[in-house]
Amino acid sequence: MGNSLCKIYVHLIFHTKSGACVVDEIHLSRVFQYIGGVIRSLSGCALAVGGRPDHIHILTSLPVSKSAADFVRDIKSNTSKWIKGLDKKYKDFSWQEGYAAFSVSESNKEKVISYITNQKEHHKIHTSQEEIRMFMMKHGITPHETA
Repeated sequence: MGNSLCKIYVHLIFHTKSGACVVDEIHLSRVFQYIGGVIRSLSGCALAVGGRPDHIHILTSLPVSKSAADFVRDIKSNTSKWIKGLDKKYKDFSWQEGYAAFSVSESNKEKVISYITNQKEHHKIHTSQEEIRMFMMKHGITPHETA
């Protein structure tokens, strides 16, 4: 085979550092759009970008030439710089070091898209900490594996 082929969907989740500097609700849609553009520039395909002021959810295809760690690092570094330029109140903005990446099957893709686009409603019921614990349980990750 002469070409490298890859169609791996990944649900990415990452949080703002310490929750100290969060994105204002009025800026969230611009941040989501910007993240989609960054993903396209990295040869990925953003199927859904959403979240809340303190965290982001992304359903994306993983580019054939990048590891998940490099891909997330590039998304976070590009968006962090851009967010700092939105307003002087974001001068101390940064993302946490870590991230979560969960595989998504083709048959489950639409369900994940719906979940990501309905974050505002979802977080009326669950905190972001509860949410990440639920994802860990669902994917068989125990707390000692995250240390």
